[in-house]
Amino acid sequence: MAVKFFGQFLIEKGAVTRTDLLKAIDLQERTNLKFGETVVEMGLMTAVEIARVHQGQRSEDLHFGEMAVKLGILTEAQVQEILTRQRNSHLYIGEALVKVGALSEHELESYLKEFKDDQLAYIAEKIEIPAGVQHKPIWEMVADLTYKMLTRVAGMSIRTGPCTVIDKLPKRPIIAEMGFSGSVSARYMLSVSENTRSLVAKAILDEESVENETVEVLDDSVKEFVNIVCGNIAAKAAQLGHSIDITPPEMRDCEKSGLDVPENHTGLMFPIYLSDGEVFELSIFIPTE
Repeated sequence: MAVKFFGQFLIEKGAVTRTDLLKAIDLQERTNLKFGETVVEMGLMTAVEIARVHQGQRSEDLHFGEMAVKLGILTEAQVQEILTRQRNSHLYIGEALVKVGALSEHELESYLKEFKDDQLAYIAEKIEIPAGVQHKPIWEMVADLTYKMLTRVAGMSIRTGPCTVIDKLPKRPIIAEMGFSGSVSARYMLSVSENTRSLVAKAILDEESVENETVEVLDDSVKEFVNIVCGNIAAKAAQLGHSIDITPPEMRDCEKSGLDVPENHTGLMFPIYLSDGEVFELSIFIPTE
């Protein structure tokens, strides 16, 4: 057993084929327009205004609609109209599989129950920091903002696993690191694969493809993403009455056997799963007080 998305679960059960799933995903993507795509379809915003909103979201923890209102581009009434339209037309992957003829409604209901039972041990309904860790609300906020920025800035659909205490970070090919000091001290590390690095780079560079980019440019994109996340963390911490200074992001070399959590530190790991099986790992090394 492991964390899975519903489509992956159905393929492993032999309930649908990969071709069926791809057809359903295509239908879902054509149906479930993002907020920005919906406002364009409704003629409420231009591409330039959408870019302004996305840029604003990099520096402030706001939904697309909230940022558009703050910038004076949309009214709150227009945002509610758009959200209602999205809710009324939203198509879940299971419903899409029924529409393309891959499943019957009865089969969908049965497999959904089986899927929920299978994934029960892996579902993290909320962020929970293990007992005994100092400043738990801060680390909950750090994880929450990382998840939000992967969704809003990088445009990724993710599932999150439970936080665990670790004594070693396993060897990973690419790790971007940033330091916290001030009210709390820690090392923030985001581990990515070559594939997830490319996904982040596409979002940061606003490019359809990054195949011709150098490794340095790709790494810089990951560092910029971490910089965006940690900048938001510092701003949010200030709202909570904490002063956090952050160091410039850097790429961290991970030893062949992995990276040991330093003595007198607590290591936390937050796994982040993508639908294609790729995984991010947020790790935080916190000095014990």
